[in-house]
Amino acid sequence: MSLYVLGDPHLSLGSEKPMDIFSGWDGYVSLLEENWKKTVQPQDTILLAGDISWALKLEETKADFDFLEALPGKKILLKGNHDLWWSTKSKVERFWTQQGYTSFSLLFNNAYEYGDYCLCGSRGWINEPGVPQDKKILDREAGRLRMSLEAGRQTGKQPIVFLHYPPVYASLRCDEIMEVLLEYGVKRCYYGHLHGRDTFRGAVNGTREGIAFTLISADYLRFQPKLVEP
Repeated sequence: MSLYVLGDPHLSLGSEKPMDIFSGWDGYVSLLEENWKKTVQPQDTILLAGDISWALKLEETKADFDFLEALPGKKILLKGNHDLWWSTKSKVERFWTQQGYTSFSLLFNNAYEYGDYCLCGSRGWINEPGVPQDKKILDREAGRLRMSLEAGRQTGKQPIVFLHYPPVYASLRCDEIMEVLLEYGVKRCYYGHLHGRDTFRGAVNGTREGIAFTLISADYLRFQPKLVEP
């Protein structure tokens, strides 16, 4: 049994938003499927760290979730900035039940136990040059991360955090998110959202303030799920 992570699959099997037009995304659906099936076993868990589907409405996600459901492993999903189909946790879970999906769970204000660890996270919020931060949304996301980590604390296990937005980038620091990570003694944090070689140059892959950060955007990983825990 192993734990994997992958961010930003940006599936568009039921919508007109092909990612193949972007550099590094040519044939990505087939590549993702091939790599996933070679790596992830039915007994494994994979966390998808946001930007799952380009669909605008929940019912438009069916083709994308049919694709994911057919892939091996249990999938834990985190919300990304492009997941506009994500309305409420109850509506999403009800839709999955109606479609007969059995491999999906949501990471949203909660935590999951995995071996000696607990899996926590939230979407996070903007930490990019030239992009103004929305304080209200940022505070809300920091609160959601706190709720998740508090749920994890109740397990008595060491948290591993998954975020969509990077809490650090180049010399930038998202203070509200970082302070929560430090408060709860987080040692590992995986994040996505970043795309393209120019953007990757500023990504933090390594330890900062005692936290090991790892970028797991799908195109950065060449659509290969990354091992977190064996």
